[in-house]
Amino acid sequence: MYENMFDVLIYLYENYMDGESHPPVDQGELEDELSQAGFTHGEIRKALRWLDDLADGSHWSPYLALQDSSMRIYTGIEAAKLDLEARGLLLFLEQGGILDPASRELVIDRALAIEQSVVTLEELKWVVLLVLMNRPGREDAFSQMEGLIYSETPAYLH
Repeated sequence: MYENMFDVLIYLYENYMDGESHPPVDQGELEDELSQAGFTHGEIRKALRWLDDLADGSHWSPYLALQDSSMRIYTGIEAAKLDLEARGLLLFLEQGGILDPASRELVIDRALAIEQSVVTLEELKWVVLLVLMNRPGREDAFSQMEGLIYSETPAYLH
């Protein structure tokens, strides 16, 4: 049995979002397949709702006007959910050109939407990948992030 929503997201990415296979068109069929793969209905629904909100894009507009020179100050809630290591990863990715300010804000938004108290570093990497996959014009950044996720070497030095 899989443990959380991220397992569903990773399963969907690795089985359907790589461009080779296509998920069932009917959401009920997809939910049945995920259930047969060992996911709980609650985690399936959370993951699909999370992906729907990501794909919606209507809440992205405030982020698109951010300048590259902007500095990010985290709120208490954000700092509690994204520990120092996670915030360091976001800074590293932004300084490396993988995240632009708008993508960074979308990553933070999607991380905060996760129903758990802390988002782990590995989970945050998947959030970044899924956000970049849904951002037109960020294909190179997506490829770089995919390489970081599947690489055996650490993404950055502490």
